[in-house]
Amino acid sequence: MTTIKGPAIFLAQFLGDKPPFDTLEDICKWAKSLGFEGVQIPTWAGNYFDLQKAAESKTYADEIKGLVNSYGLQITELSTHLQGQLVAVNPVYDKLFDGFAPAQYHNNPKARQEWAVQQLKYAAKASQNLGLNAHVTFSGALLWPMVYPWPQRPAGLVETGFTELAKRWKPILDTFDENGVDVCYEIHPGEDLHDGISYEMFLDKVNNHKRACLLYDPSHFVLQCLDYLDFIDIYHERIKMFHVKDAEFNPTGRQGVYGGYQGWVDRAGRFRSLGDGQVDFRSIFSKMAQYDFKGWAVMEWECALKHPEDGAREGAIFIKDHIIRVTEKTFDDFAGTGTDEELNKSVLGI
Repeated sequence: MTTIKGPAIFLAQFLGDKPPFDTLEDICKWAKSLGFEGVQIPTWAGNYFDLQKAAESKTYADEIKGLVNSYGLQITELSTHLQGQLVAVNPVYDKLFDGFAPAQYHNNPKARQEWAVQQLKYAAKASQNLGLNAHVTFSGALLWPMVYPWPQRPAGLVETGFTELAKRWKPILDTFDENGVDVCYEIHPGEDLHDGISYEMFLDKVNNHKRACLLYDPSHFVLQCLDYLDFIDIYHERIKMFHVKDAEFNPTGRQGVYGGYQGWVDRAGRFRSLGDGQVDFRSIFSKMAQYDFKGWAVMEWECALKHPEDGAREGAIFIKDHIIRVTEKTFDDFAGTGTDEELNKSVLGI
């Protein structure tokens, strides 16, 4: 078994224009001061990290890695959540998702998608240059507007949607394979890959591509009323990344899973800072140890109530306290009789 690495922090929700969140150097100093050992870097903020340059220049990648290492931290993975979302966008969301791409690609879905695909391919090479073996992204969504349809879906619509999604992702997955990096889809409402069944449908369409892996985040399963512990039992061989994020689901007579169009504070299901929600992290970390998860425990902060800096400070301690230092021996070794083939045969009567 392997002891999970961590604690680490996903930087996306903390980037800003004021110290210590305005430069990679300062945010690394801040993260280390809280006790984090790793940082997961979003790739859409060019003032922190130049994705294309990291893909095209090993020297630049080494400089970034060296900078992070100089503060006693490691880069855990890169993230292309926003770019991955743009690989597949249903037209109903075109205007809303234009903001995820540079201005020159707005009002041009084809050009925006081509830009996103290239971004993912840069991420594959940049990850290799940084010595990383896993990468997190979103699948995008062609079918999400049809997730709970009325009127009913036209016959064959889901099949056509997943066929197209796989067609778009297969060349990207191949590029990641060439660079020795796993693509870890964050299973997430709003994406076509939002639960185990939808992931399996996609996996079938990409011929069980060995690089089509998973990021595990239990918070998204709490909000779907999905068994997040059983999910680990089923998919542990494909789980290569782990976001440690808490959530709660408190349905009432007025609202449930769909939230009644309320903001995050007033939803039945909402994300919480670590320790403030309902996720059974002791069981999760036990299962991760049981299945020999070799990655990082990365805190993702999303909470409608608590200040992010408090969430980060408490989160580092929370993860550290939950990581299981795995044992190298069995508890009853003291009573062992050693290895003796003749004794074994005698016990069995053979």
